[in-house]
Amino acid sequence: MARGQLPRQADIARVAGVSQATVSVVLGGNQGGVRLSEATRQRVIEAAESLGYVPDPVATRLASSRNNLLGLYTFTATFPTDVADSYYPILVGVEEGAKDLGQDLILFTGSSTKTHDDASIRRTRLADGCLFLGRHVPTESIERLLDSGFPLVYIGRRAELGGRIPYVGADYVAASALIIAKLAELGHRGIRYVREHDNAPSSADRERGVLEGLSAVGLSARDVVVRTDGTDLGSEQIHAWRRAGVTAVVVEETDTGAAFDAVTGALFAAGLSCPADLSLAVLGRPPTRIGPGPVITGFEVPRREMGRRAVRLLAELVAAKGERPDPHQLLECPPVDGQTLGPARSR
Repeated sequence: MARGQLPRQADIARVAGVSQATVSVVLGGNQGGVRLSEATRQRVIEAAESLGYVPDPVATRLASSRNNLLGLYTFTATFPTDVADSYYPILVGVEEGAKDLGQDLILFTGSSTKTHDDASIRRTRLADGCLFLGRHVPTESIERLLDSGFPLVYIGRRAELGGRIPYVGADYVAASALIIAKLAELGHRGIRYVREHDNAPSSADRERGVLEGLSAVGLSARDVVVRTDGTDLGSEQIHAWRRAGVTAVVVEETDTGAAFDAVTGALFAAGLSCPADLSLAVLGRPPTRIGPGPVITGFEVPRREMGRRAVRLLAELVAAKGERPDPHQLLECPPVDGQTLGPARSR
């Protein structure tokens, strides 16, 4: 074999002292069930490893319909690198899950474009299956993949396409309802829930949890939900709420942090503190950039485990023969007992 030349199966056959056909059978996983001694198989494997042989992924895929490659397509504007980014722990979990299963990952860079056209998403078929990460679904493109039988899993609950999309998500409904139950136990009857205008499933689930929580404790949902873009909420609004009997504010967590920033900024401008003047809870974790201060009551979003579980589900769907795994999985959000909830106080 010439220096710098990639080893071929003929080279492996020469080193192992077997025929090239035997090498092909061993490296192809013996799909046809050819009778071979374990000693022969091991000799071929050792020869391949000593020569640094790497199978052609295209040829492997043609032979076995699989190449142990899982795709990851993210719809974020850029691939997140900041450890404070909400997507970062998900990506760590994806990497860990792939490593545990001995799978390689392909990052599809269609997310660098402003639009996610069908062609860029169709390229994910180079992998055995693909994970998708983003707040919204390009339904037509995803439906084509599903109709073709291509295995895919979304990270985050998806309700589009009549529930056909497999996913691993967080149970925001139950966790949000639990926050309302805690407020009710502390005597709070006047509550405002502040969220952004975006209607992604994660936002809808949090609001649903708030409304179900209010209903469970016999409180009215009238005027409870307040939407903001982050610029239309100030100290005057906070003072008006207090005059109306509001004693607790609950805020949605999002990757932009707009609602959280608006509420905390308005509280600071109004000269109020939590929980002395108002109780405060966040449906998730507050942005890490807020710096030192009291621990805000809320819940953990199990992003890292979501990434790991999504890889596992995708691998199971790729390998599925007959009975398929549960395609819709929700993980519990552990509560964070902070320092910003207190008994309801009259103004």
